[in-house]
Amino acid sequence: MSAIAERYRAVLRRIEDAADLAGRDPAGVTLVAVTKTVGVAEISQAVAAGMTHFGENRAQEFVGKQALFPDMDWHFIGTLQTNKAKQVVGRAHLIHSIDSKHLLDAVDKRAVEAGVVQPVLLQVNVSREDSKHGFTYEEAEDAVLSACDMPGVRIHGLMTMAPYSRAESVRWVFRECAEWLGRLQSLHCDTVELTELSMGMTNDFEVAIEEGATIVRVGRAIFGR
Repeated sequence: MSAIAERYRAVLRRIEDAADLAGRDPAGVTLVAVTKTVGVAEISQAVAAGMTHFGENRAQEFVGKQALFPDMDWHFIGTLQTNKAKQVVGRAHLIHSIDSKHLLDAVDKRAVEAGVVQPVLLQVNVSREDSKHGFTYEEAEDAVLSACDMPGVRIHGLMTMAPYSRAESVRWVFRECAEWLGRLQSLHCDTVELTELSMGMTNDFEVAIEEGATIVRVGRAIFGR
C-alpha cells in the first residue's frame, strides 16, 4: 500500500470519528483531496487508493489535471478571476469560490454560452478577515436572490475558510457559517439548493464536521508536505 493510500485511510477514519461524535452519518461528508502542488504520479496513487473527488486552486492547473483524470469529480476551490471563468465552467463538478456578485454574473454568462448549468458555492467571509475573500451575510443573501433569475448557475451552499489556528479556537467560524446557511435556506427558488457546507481543511476538518460540514478540503494530510 502506498503512503498516500495509508494517509487517505487515516483521514477517512478521522472523518468517521468526527461524524460519530456529532451523531452524523460519515457518508454525508465528501472528502475533496486538494492537489495544489501535487504531481500526476501522486494523483494517480490517490485514484488507485479510491479517491474520486479532487480540488485545484488555479485555473490552468485545474484544466490540465481535469483533462488527465476526466472520470474524477474536479472541484475548483481557489480564487477565480472572471477572465478565467471560461476555463472552469462546464468542467468543474463544483466551484467553491464564488466570492462576489460580479463573479457570479460572469459564471452565469459563461455557462449560458456553453449550454450548461454550473453548480457553485458562495464563498463567505464569516471570520471577517481583511485578508480573506467572500460575501458578508447580507451580500450572500442578495446573491442568492439574484441567482433565482440566473439560468446558468445553481447555488448549492456555502464555503468558508477559518483563520489558521488551533482547531477548537475556530469552531465558532464553522458554527456561524452553518447558521448562515440555515437562515439562507428560507430563500426558496428553483435555482438555489442550499444543502452543502464546504469548510474544514487539514488542520481543522474534524471540528468543521462536528459543526455541520458536508465537504472537507484536505491536502497535506493526504499528500504530505
